[in-house]
Order: sequence, then structure tokens, then C-alpha cells
Amino acid sequence: MTHPIVQQPVFVTGATGYLGARLIPLLLQRGHHVTALAREKSLKNVPAGCRVVTGNPLHADTFAESVRGCDTLVQLVGVPKPSPWKGAQFRAIDGPSAMAAVRAAASTGVHHFVYVSVAHPAPIMHDYLVVRRECEAAIARAGLIATILRPWYILGPGHWWPLALKPVYRVLERVPATRESAMRLGLVTIREMLAALLWSIEHPPVKTRLIEVPEIRRLARSET
Repeated sequence: MTHPIVQQPVFVTGATGYLGARLIPLLLQRGHHVTALAREKSLKNVPAGCRVVTGNPLHADTFAESVRGCDTLVQLVGVPKPSPWKGAQFRAIDGPSAMAAVRAAASTGVHHFVYVSVAHPAPIMHDYLVVRRECEAAIARAGLIATILRPWYILGPGHWWPLALKPVYRVLERVPATRESAMRLGLVTIREMLAALLWSIEHPPVKTRLIEVPEIRRLARSET
């Protein structure tokens, strides 16, 4: 069950990143009140029209009080262009930033925590999967009501190369033995991902929910 909301105060980390820089203008267009977290050096890149908080996303005490009063916290900090050889970066950035966001949300009474995780299990990206699973577990331990989205790869500007794999995906999705994993580890576009994020924010759940690749695609179709 969800409760649709027209307008609400939303706190966004990763405000200048691949998803955040595109999500914030959409939220503002729909009448939401957005507070964006950014480091000092990134302030000029924050989308116009939102309240900006300067802080370190790895340390909750630098921004937690600014979260107070927000209904939803959207955690989008992460290493750009994840790849198997970035394990140390995942452990240094993705994990600590999510843990800091969880602490900030739990200490300020946030009603809804939105987290972009990753589809799993999967045969590659072990370090990335481990960090994201640990963050999902931290959300649960904190007792937060959350929407956890699990894309595998988000196609978009600078991220188009997996399009070459689409014919392979089509075959695997038709084979009973590989259909489930091919669907779970399927590709989504940035448009589909943004649509799913918007829907998740505007329809907060009464208990934690998981949104996997097939549901991300379905939500995108329903938003068009």
C-alpha cells in the first residue's frame, strides 16, 4: 500500500551526480521542496531552484540537522561509472555515504528513505554488490521505511556501451533457464530510472519495498 503525495519536502544527496542532477529539476517542476546536499567545490553545479546545504556526505554530523523536517531522503551518492576495479572506492564512498545518510534520516525522523542499490545476485561486480547489500542491511537495522531500487545498469549519456548487449538479452529473456536472471539484470534507461524514482518519492510506502528491474520498467511505462 502507498499514500500518494502531491508535494513534500525532499532531501537529496548526490545532487550534482548522474541521477541527482536530473532528478532535482523534475522534483521542482512537480512542486516539491528540494534541499540538496553538496560539497563546497560542487555548489555551482547544483540545479537552480532548490535549497542548498553545504556538507560532507560521508559525515552525518555535517548535514543531519538540515534533514530535519524533510519527509523523504533520497540517497544518490556513489562512485561515477562503477566498474569491477573500483572496489576500494566503493568502500570509501558508496558505503560510508549511505551509512551517513541512514544515520541522518534515523536521527531526524525522516518518514521515507529512498536508496538506489543494485540488482543481485550477479556474477560480477562483487565489491559493489557487497557494499550495496551492507547498506540495505543498515537501512533495515535503523528501522527506516524505505524504497530500495535495484537497477543493474542505467543507460544514459556517457553510459551507452551496453546497448550492444541488447540482442543477447532478448535471447536470454526467451530461454526459461535464463529468463529470471536476464530480467533481474536487465538494462534500464535513465528516463525509466528517473520515472521510478519520482513515483517512489510521490508514493511513499507503509513498509519497506524493493523495486527490481521489471518493476522499474513498468513504473516508467505507467508514468508516460
